[in-house]
Amino acid sequence: MFSGIIEEFATVVAIKQDRDNIDFTLSCSFTSELGIDQSVAHNGVCLTVVSIEGSNYVVTAMKETLQRSNLGLLRVGDKVNVERSMLMNGRLDGHIVQGHVDQTARCIATADANGSTYFTFQYDFDPGKAQNGYFTVDKGSVTVNGVSLTVCNPTPDTFQVAIIPYTFEHTNFCDIKVGSVVNIEFDILGKYIARLQQLR
Repeated sequence: MFSGIIEEFATVVAIKQDRDNIDFTLSCSFTSELGIDQSVAHNGVCLTVVSIEGSNYVVTAMKETLQRSNLGLLRVGDKVNVERSMLMNGRLDGHIVQGHVDQTARCIATADANGSTYFTFQYDFDPGKAQNGYFTVDKGSVTVNGVSLTVCNPTPDTFQVAIIPYTFEHTNFCDIKVGSVVNIEFDILGKYIARLQQLR
């Protein structure tokens, strides 16, 4: 979770196209404090630190991110607004994840995204639970096997997530296939909003 309070500018020192992905190498004053897998907002876009070398670090932006943000317009030497995740006695990367698994879902499809992979999951839809916020929304958040992810193309009982190569290799997404069962946690914000609507 971020606050929108920019810490400083990072400077783009290298850009590498990897099929439909772009790896950005940046430098900033707090690079030495970063860790692999840490989330940093770049011009408001949350990206994962995938490598650190000296005063530089690398993040990967996939096609969807590039299409929906200004990151694809960046050039070497450009300055980018950066902000680390909020401190709540520790960094809160991703979104607010409680660690309370709501139910399971089954992988029903995978698809190559020319460098990344789309996973489609199906879960048992319960209208009563949906009224309590147990559903996904486009560009909302969902947790799959503990991984904070952004929802794509939701239906009443399915949703997709897009996994970049680093995430695929460094989580158990590398083992998920059609038929695999995963734990899911719906976004707590949706549950609170649904509950407030019921109380009005």
